[in-house]
Amino acid sequence: MVQKAFCVGINDYPYEGSDLNGCVNDAYDWAELLRKHFDFPSSDVKLITDSDATKKNIMDGLKTLLSGSGAGDVLVFTNSSHGTYIADTSGDEERYDEALCPYDVAENLVTDDELRELFLNLPEGVHMTVISDSCHSGTVTRAAIGDIIPGFRTPDHRRVRFLNPALRGENILYNPWKARTGKEGKYPESKMKEILLSGCKDSEYSYDALIEGKYHGAMTYFAINAIVAANYKITYAQLVERVNYLLEEAAYPQHPQLEGNKENKKRQMFT
Repeated sequence: MVQKAFCVGINDYPYEGSDLNGCVNDAYDWAELLRKHFDFPSSDVKLITDSDATKKNIMDGLKTLLSGSGAGDVLVFTNSSHGTYIADTSGDEERYDEALCPYDVAENLVTDDELRELFLNLPEGVHMTVISDSCHSGTVTRAAIGDIIPGFRTPDHRRVRFLNPALRGENILYNPWKARTGKEGKYPESKMKEILLSGCKDSEYSYDALIEGKYHGAMTYFAINAIVAANYKITYAQLVERVNYLLEEAAYPQHPQLEGNKENKKRQMFT
């Protein structure tokens, strides 16, 4: 059995006021957790941050992660960064595709369709976990104003991990509550080979904040704490339930989601 991971964290972005604080810490925290408590070999836990985390390097890192995998192997991809969407407003209904924002976001995005293309080729029996602590929000035009003003600060330096498509000169959704994701109907959970833990619903934001004296993604912080509290024995389904409870207790208005087939949701984390 092979255990491999690829962890990405991006704080630095080319748009004024758009830098984050906790994404690089998230990447290091996931990598440390996997090495120290789930016996992932240090040589097989790869990590890239900030200017190294271009689209090419992210996609190449994922291809390397998947390369040569076989039944029984355990693979993990974590990403902490801004998220955004690509709006399709040309039809009768507004639709959008979700995307991760690499360092070179001014020229490139990593779309959900591109990631699915990679994961569709997973060999049977490979256990693939994807953890995305970023926003895939379709509701930018209805956001609280403090969520999208660069430099806005709460006492815990809270920021949203969402990059407005308008900054890239892209279309925004004018009727976001009725917009539909491009994946609807095409990719049922029952057909997913990977298990995906995302930081929030697609109508919400994932938060970046100062927690216990250190910057983190709120979802990542509470997820790792829940795993530790369970003595590293917790299923994916149990984790998402626990993290939602902890985020609500801490007054973060985000609800992490778990996507995958029923069998994978019942598996122990990182096995």
